[in-house]
Amino acid sequence: MGISLDAADVLPRDAADATLVARVFDPSAQGPSVVTIRGEEVVDLSTLAPTVSSLLERPDAVEAVRSHAGTSWPLAEVLAATTNPAGAVPRFLAPVDLQVLKAAGVTFVRSMLERVIEERADGDPALAEEVRAKIGAIVQGHLSNLRPGSVEAAEVKRVLQAEGLWSQYLEVGIGPDPEIFTKAPVLSAVGPGAEVGVLARSVWNNPEPELVLVVNSRGTPVGATLGNDVNLRDFEGRSALLLTEAKDNNASCAIGPFLRLFDDGFTLADAKATEISLDITGPDGFELHGVSAVSEISRELEDLVSHAFGTHHRYPDGFVLFTGTMFAPTEDRDRPGEGFTHRIGDVVRISSPRLGALTNVVTTAENAEDWTFGITALMTNLAARGLLS
Repeated sequence: MGISLDAADVLPRDAADATLVARVFDPSAQGPSVVTIRGEEVVDLSTLAPTVSSLLERPDAVEAVRSHAGTSWPLAEVLAATTNPAGAVPRFLAPVDLQVLKAAGVTFVRSMLERVIEERADGDPALAEEVRAKIGAIVQGHLSNLRPGSVEAAEVKRVLQAEGLWSQYLEVGIGPDPEIFTKAPVLSAVGPGAEVGVLARSVWNNPEPELVLVVNSRGTPVGATLGNDVNLRDFEGRSALLLTEAKDNNASCAIGPFLRLFDDGFTLADAKATEISLDITGPDGFELHGVSAVSEISRELEDLVSHAFGTHHRYPDGFVLFTGTMFAPTEDRDRPGEGFTHRIGDVVRISSPRLGALTNVVTTAENAEDWTFGITALMTNLAARGLLS
């Protein structure tokens, strides 16, 4: 795949103090195991909890992860096997399993404006710059520092409707109810080092680097990680009803590298202060770099969680929640005015100092590795290993 993973790049800068949970595929067990990272070792937690979902239901999860004694593998070997599978050495997977994969959309003003532009351009990248010039400044002026669902937001809606500029994306961006949708099926996410897929027939697409909250069955956020909510701008731009086709394809959901549990040294407040970097390196020599601050999100993270979970909706195995992105790259890659779109072979690196780095390579969804290990396979494997008793 042309990439390699090393501990210095993948781990959080304060990894020695972090409570990290991950998953590996163990060839000797022919299935996944829950693990933690301690120093230069990957420690097996499978006898503590058969799934990450069940681990996060424990009130003592942090203490248990830090103290459990299990077999181990050298971290460097597991990282090497993640991009180049080798014999009996485990490889890293996405760090979540039975949790439902949910996402919040249109939670940053910049990405909200780009959604409006996609809609007005009818998914045609050639029209994006013209539309951006026409409406960007007008809408931006109305939306800066606006609290969604407020009386002021309702007045802005009235003004924009009068100007003919209202959009379904503005409705979920500044209205009382955010966009919460199911991103992908349970167990379908890929992890660090894997390929991520965009539909071959898409001509306008981009990565969406995001903070991902991990929430247990009680609706309590218990940790955070990074994610790539891969998006097809041409599909969703043609119609919001194409959201599922734009968002849910083979390898279109990447999560990792590790789940960092909230503890005394890393809390939800720290997650809110996260800065996320995006670095893209293309086979054509193209490079794109950007940084976004989660603090610029238009809604509180707790508000997003409450719209996903409550008396109206339960998740017995918990859920993960992509919290949205401010990235919608507009830098021209090919023809002037058409902005950015992926090429096969792009290396996408999403990183944050306290969450590590998630690196993936872009391919087509059609050529990405087939997703074959589902819930039936997982339960069969865990039962055969005696981990469900």
